[in-house]
Amino acid sequence: MTGRGEPPEGPPENPSGNEDEYRSLVFDESFVRAARLQEFSAQERMGDHARAVRSLPGRGGARRHRSRAGIALVMLIALAFAAAVYIGFRNPYPTPVGRRAEPLRTTVVPLAPRSPVPGGTAESLLADGPAAGHRTGAAGINLPPVRRTENFSDSQVTIALVTVKDYLVGSSLDPDVLTAGVVRPVGRLLDPDQTAQFDRSVDSPTDDGEHSATGWLVRFDPAEVELADADIRVQGTLSYTEAGADTLEVVSDHTFTYALRPAVSGPHRADGASLFTVRRVLHFLLDREDIRLHRLEVRSAYVQAGPQSCSADTTGALRPLLAGERADTRGPTGTDPYATGVPGAALCGTLAVSSPPQGPPQGPPQGPHAARSPRNRPQRP
Repeated sequence: MTGRGEPPEGPPENPSGNEDEYRSLVFDESFVRAARLQEFSAQERMGDHARAVRSLPGRGGARRHRSRAGIALVMLIALAFAAAVYIGFRNPYPTPVGRRAEPLRTTVVPLAPRSPVPGGTAESLLADGPAAGHRTGAAGINLPPVRRTENFSDSQVTIALVTVKDYLVGSSLDPDVLTAGVVRPVGRLLDPDQTAQFDRSVDSPTDDGEHSATGWLVRFDPAEVELADADIRVQGTLSYTEAGADTLEVVSDHTFTYALRPAVSGPHRADGASLFTVRRVLHFLLDREDIRLHRLEVRSAYVQAGPQSCSADTTGALRPLLAGERADTRGPTGTDPYATGVPGAALCGTLAVSSPPQGPPQGPPQGPHAARSPRNRPQRP
């Protein structure tokens, strides 16, 4: 035979490559009659078949995991906050005691010369006078050996002493403070409780023992005198002790020697200078907050300054007697013992010039009684 036999009905109407893929399938008439179509209802399809929309696998578990993690984070934050509060109440370091600074008490004593004030050149007066062995400027304000106390570390003591030295430099050596009326280098170091008293003292000074500008700083009237030499000689001591578990007391006792001349226009005489001496004994208190903020409280100021006349008003500025001038014969103003209010410090002393010291003078000793060491009291005229 040459090929496949064709069916009795003849060749297929749509032959495809001489082969029919359904050639092997044969359905007899009984099979076709028995076949019938069945369509499920919607209820049947919903009951036996899976949902058309399903959650992605694992999404519900991740949401539950995130919820648990959030609760754990909130619990951790709450525990940390509770621990911080507990540690704050259990702080082993002493809590600073709230203490208000007291008003400054001042005593300013003019020192009157017995004879005319000697004059000369500023260089010769400083080199040959009683301050010849003193150091110049801030170099004359030396810190004592620093040792920790019962309640303050050595670093805290050092900071307290440095703060006091900055105050002494600003209030006794700054040329702008001495003759230009500047007060900021002094005021910025004060405890805020003393700021109002300080401002009133420099703006409206009065002789009431609390509002004398010359108790806070050394000041001259620029219309009367000026510095003849920028070198200011300084000699003195610093001491410290505890005034309580939370307070350091620092005592400074320094003598400042200035070369002055009249403040006049035009050329000055070379030999027209004279010396003016100010001794300041200051008591300072510094608590822990003061030490941390680099500030202090000036508790008391005892000042001797001359040459001046006993009748000079020294509340706002010192009134030096210059070369060739003599003190007037008037004494200090009288004080009424029956008057009310704070009594005025009607004191005056006699200026006695000593020879240049051979060595550094002995200052007040360190210890609990350093602030009560004997002082050279001014002589009554």
